[in-house]
Amino acid sequence: MTAMTEAAERGAGGPPVKWLTDAELSSWISLVRLLTRLPCSLDQQLRRDSRLGMVEYQVLAMLARSPGRTMRMSSLAEATNASLSRLSHLFKRLEQRGLACREPDPADGRFTNAILTEQGFQTLAEAAPGHVAHVRSLVIDVLSAEQLRRLGRDADRIMSRIDATGIS
Repeated sequence: MTAMTEAAERGAGGPPVKWLTDAELSSWISLVRLLTRLPCSLDQQLRRDSRLGMVEYQVLAMLARSPGRTMRMSSLAEATNASLSRLSHLFKRLEQRGLACREPDPADGRFTNAILTEQGFQTLAEAAPGHVAHVRSLVIDVLSAEQLRRLGRDADRIMSRIDATGIS
């Protein structure tokens, strides 16, 4: 065994690496392709049909489901897995289009509330049918009810592992 092969087997000086089997590698590659292409397809459909990006749609949808169509920016950032800085830039674009606004939190002025405007709600309502149809055609309708249930359960299991590591 060469020094390079031995180093690869140990994985940068640590314990031996448990390399993926051919079957594991095949499944992993399929998952990586899905994780790459599904968000792109969803984003393209939304941009084409409603001039909203996937993250913009997600933000509007979360606000629409919140009491008073309002959430603290910090909570919204956490829920969308975005930094406050990134969310703030996105929100500036939403405000310029009249889809959302920000106001100080009346309960605690240290926080800023994100608010879905009536125009934002209307934009979301118009975008939702096409988006749901696309989600159905790509994911929901190609799986049985049991496969969909398992997919959700497996995704939750993976997310709990990601959440437990603190690395996102």
